[in-house]
Amino acid sequence: MAKTPKVAVLLAGCGHLDGAEVREAVLTLLALDQHGASFQCIAPNAAQHHVVNHATGEPVPGATRNILEEASRIARVGQCLDLARAKAGEYDALLMPGGYGVAKNHCSFAFKGAEAEVRPDVAAFVRAFFEARKPVGAICIAPALVALALAGRESAELTLGNDAGCTAALAKLGQHPKDTASAREVVVDEAHKLVTTPAYMFDDARLSDVWVGIERCVAEVLRRC
Repeated sequence: MAKTPKVAVLLAGCGHLDGAEVREAVLTLLALDQHGASFQCIAPNAAQHHVVNHATGEPVPGATRNILEEASRIARVGQCLDLARAKAGEYDALLMPGGYGVAKNHCSFAFKGAEAEVRPDVAAFVRAFFEARKPVGAICIAPALVALALAGRESAELTLGNDAGCTAALAKLGQHPKDTASAREVVVDEAHKLVTTPAYMFDDARLSDVWVGIERCVAEVLRRC
């Protein structure tokens, strides 16, 4: 009987402006389920950078939320593991949905671009998969987190769609960004077992196109387990 891959899904909260992009996260879990893989949602037990009112798009002064607690809204109660307890060696692959939380909570790419810092625990977890040559899938803005985690260590091909500013930042980090024309596309770096897809880096992407890209990303990651 074929082994069932066990996949770590790293979440950055809940809500595309300050956490994980909910549609991308749910579609990632759906694709994993459809392909017969098991998964574990994981998030840091720490405060978000800030809280954004998703009705207005504006930050809420003084408000605070916890990344793990917010990510548990997607994973369901008690089903999101604290990153401090997660061990990369227990998983066959890593998938990272996007959302601004990736670029605000896991790292500071949203504010500092190529000069951004990465949370040490997040950086160590992500790097562990590359060091073990396990497949990694990064969706939407998550390839920027990969680029930061690999800077000075590895140079990989990846995509953030066709955003010129983001592409320039990835290149400055020593990576090899590839433009893509739509959310349906993926970029595969065979040497690093890295699969990336732009999803809502295209703001006007249709949900059906985002699904195609994410399902392709998940399928390519699982193919390399």
